[in-house]
Amino acid sequence: MSQQAAQVDTLFLHERGEEFRVVGQRDGGRLFYGILELKETDAGPRPRRLRIKDGTSEDLRAPDQFVDIARRAARIRISEQTTPRARERAREMLDAYQLDAKVVRTCRFCADAGRYAPITSETAIQADGETICPDCAKEELDRELAFNGAITSDARDRLEDLLLEVQDLERITNLLSGNLDPDLTKFDEISATVDDIDLVPTDSLSLHPGIQQHLESRFDTLLPVQSLAVEHGATDGEDQLIVSATATGKTLVGEMAGLDRVLNNKGKMLFLVPLVALANQKYESFNERYGDMVDVSLRVGASRIADEGGRFDPDADVIVGTYEGIDHALRTGKDLGTVGTVVIDEVHTLGEEERGHRLDGLISRLKYYCETGGAPDSDDTQWIYLSATVGNPRQLAEKLRANLVEFEERPIPIERHVTFADGREKIDTENKLVRRAFDAKSSKGYRGQTIIFTNSRRRCHQISRKLEYSSAPYHAGLDNRKRQQVERQFADQDIAAVVTTAALAAGVDFPASQVVFDSLAMGIEWLTVQEFEQMLGRAGRPDYHDKGTVYLLVEPDCSYHNSMEMTEDEVAFKLLKGEMEPVVTRYDESAAIEETLANVTVAGKRAKALNDRMVGEVPTKHAIGKLLEYEFIDGLAPTPLGRAVTRHFLAPDEAFQLLDGIRKGLDPYDIVAEMELREEY
Repeated sequence: MSQQAAQVDTLFLHERGEEFRVVGQRDGGRLFYGILELKETDAGPRPRRLRIKDGTSEDLRAPDQFVDIARRAARIRISEQTTPRARERAREMLDAYQLDAKVVRTCRFCADAGRYAPITSETAIQADGETICPDCAKEELDRELAFNGAITSDARDRLEDLLLEVQDLERITNLLSGNLDPDLTKFDEISATVDDIDLVPTDSLSLHPGIQQHLESRFDTLLPVQSLAVEHGATDGEDQLIVSATATGKTLVGEMAGLDRVLNNKGKMLFLVPLVALANQKYESFNERYGDMVDVSLRVGASRIADEGGRFDPDADVIVGTYEGIDHALRTGKDLGTVGTVVIDEVHTLGEEERGHRLDGLISRLKYYCETGGAPDSDDTQWIYLSATVGNPRQLAEKLRANLVEFEERPIPIERHVTFADGREKIDTENKLVRRAFDAKSSKGYRGQTIIFTNSRRRCHQISRKLEYSSAPYHAGLDNRKRQQVERQFADQDIAAVVTTAALAAGVDFPASQVVFDSLAMGIEWLTVQEFEQMLGRAGRPDYHDKGTVYLLVEPDCSYHNSMEMTEDEVAFKLLKGEMEPVVTRYDESAAIEETLANVTVAGKRAKALNDRMVGEVPTKHAIGKLLEYEFIDGLAPTPLGRAVTRHFLAPDEAFQLLDGIRKGLDPYDIVAEMELREEY
């Protein structure tokens, strides 16, 4: 070390046993690191020797060289962790050379490692009863993360940001065990927003007296999204795509428009949803609310073995059905009567990989049915499409040939929280969350209740059994009576929570204050941003709660199937930061064949016209070629085999698997069971 090199900005001393660690720093970097020994003389402590460290070796220097370095230093600092006795020895030694030193707060970890790292109240991190610098705290956090298993960069960044914010390492590491410190778990808050909309008075609507009186008895004015829809022609027969958050009242738009047309003899109303459970729920709601005005029927489709449409009355004024239920009626040539209004709920299903093409095909086939005699006048059916989550609303409205009504108000704020827990810890965390919510009441006098979303029916029951407060599983495997019982118990606040599958998220109508994600998967697929937004939107109702709360319980480095490329912590931050994806219907060969066959079955030679107006682009020529090759059609008419295939919503590979089982003489139930198992995997 030359004389010039010995010129330092800061000379730092830190006690190490009977010796001192010595660090010379210049321009923010370490110039040298050594060990200083002192000796006692009659005149007081003096340098005995200086050992400069160089990797694993040491370079012995004369005591005078330390004195020379100290005299050239711009400042001399002694660590706060140095004991009072050692500080006094160091100061007495420096005083002998007319040198001053100040005691500074530094990171002990750095000082022990031969680094000078001063810390302030803004940068100090609490760790095991002492304060350390942010860099050492991050290293300690990384060691804890490594012990708990791998974690992705987004999750690590999140924890490091929290560490710097709260300056307490233990509070952060506790998050890895499902700790529910709300100041730390809170990711963000989606503020309540209220657009300045002129509300439409209900007494100005001029609807049929039946629905008019009903609305006036319930409301003085329509809600904002309903008012916007009326301004855009909802009660004048205009087709509409209505995009608005959950619980903003968009469903009533379809109800009042459809019932007005029913009561004015302009055709019946079809109200279509993606799932049987949702159809049952909506059917009960229509009967209870409007049963004194109209006849309501339910069409939930057919299983693979037998038609289950026993409650279906095609002459009813209102038909509530699943997409598949109404599509099955079209594919099998059933007469739905004169249709005046079609309401398609959850129309963003068009963008789903498995079900999107079937909804796309259904809309095209149903429009064809209405145009060829199923409407009061040739082109007089009103179409109302509803969704809470669409990334490309304008483009989708154009594809559907509908007026866009978009309303972004959120009636109450939603807090979003993230905490880390493994599969075993998740249920303990859920128990705490359910208990905490149910023990509190909103300013409106309602207890907090929870929806827990998970990825399997089995897990629903497992969680529900282990919750201390009363709860119930709720999924498509329960019969309608049991589901209605759970709905009533929740509405009456007799239970604190329902545990449901993500598959039912689209329309689970529970007035919950809190949504907990036990899993971020639906089956063996990660949730999309649309699905996630739809589900978290169930938290908080303006008539019941002051705010909604959402908790994501994230297991680092977890996936539920080997086909999943991302881990749960990666998915969590992707969903929280993600933008709404556009609703686009994509066709692979199988989907193109299935929908083209259904269109041929319904419309014969007009099948190409049905394909051409679908939201997605269907390779019609290729699909027709394959249908001929598979002998599903003869010319542009379905063969008996083709009719059977389309009647049961079979993809080509499923049809061939079924045929193979029949040829082998397998029991029909065994064939269907094998097909269902194949779908699971």
